[in-house]
Amino acid sequence: MKIATFNINGIRARAEALPRWLRAAEPDVVCLQEIKCVDEGFPREIFEDMGYRVETHGQKGFNGVAILSKHPLEDVTRGLPGDDGDEQARWIEATVCGPRVVRVCGLYLPNGNPAPGPKYDYKLAWMARMEARVRALLTSEEPVLFLGDYNVIPQAEDAAKPEAWTEDALFLPQSRAAFRRILHLGLTEAVRTRAPRPGLYTFWDYQANSWERGNGIRIDHVLMSPQAADLLEETGIDKEVRAGDKPSDHVPVWVRLAA
Repeated sequence: MKIATFNINGIRARAEALPRWLRAAEPDVVCLQEIKCVDEGFPREIFEDMGYRVETHGQKGFNGVAILSKHPLEDVTRGLPGDDGDEQARWIEATVCGPRVVRVCGLYLPNGNPAPGPKYDYKLAWMARMEARVRALLTSEEPVLFLGDYNVIPQAEDAAKPEAWTEDALFLPQSRAAFRRILHLGLTEAVRTRAPRPGLYTFWDYQANSWERGNGIRIDHVLMSPQAADLLEETGIDKEVRAGDKPSDHVPVWVRLAA
């Protein structure tokens, strides 16, 4: 079973690019970020015609997450627990009833800039809430995947020019420490496990010819519970998508689990 994450940076802007990638890559499940529309505005018919079930957690003009699945989805929940006043659409969970029953959590972690400031405080508080949710889900001792745009550069090797990010919320020590706390609960970081080398990136800014210059960073991650990690067969980054027509500034990251 192939499960992917893809920050599409606007579903309307990617109305052709996303279906093109889906036809080529044929993932069973995709967690999307930054759909940038309310639930009613998501063009679900496009994806339903391709055989996908669609669940969304939208927000007008900003954020928004979704799950596309070729298998039935059960127990769909929206919103990260821990703050009833948080109205930002950044978290969606569902149980995928496929060849393997797995829980997927699609997330769009806050950017946090400028830092310091209230946006960075929100980022760190959100990560603390995520840590609590991961702890809770790990008690199920079932396969769980946490996929999405983490807006965290975990290590210097995850940036082509790490020196350019030292004051950025994505690379500040507190951000990386919060990421490690989540990882060290017992999760496996899929790409690093199978491809422990520098030069692997998932995001190239639209500015300053970042793509053409190879100036990328790796901020889209798949973290797996021990039970999910035991099923891991393969992982990849579909870098070539960034060179396509009207691309997102992110590219898909995927894992393949044993059936």
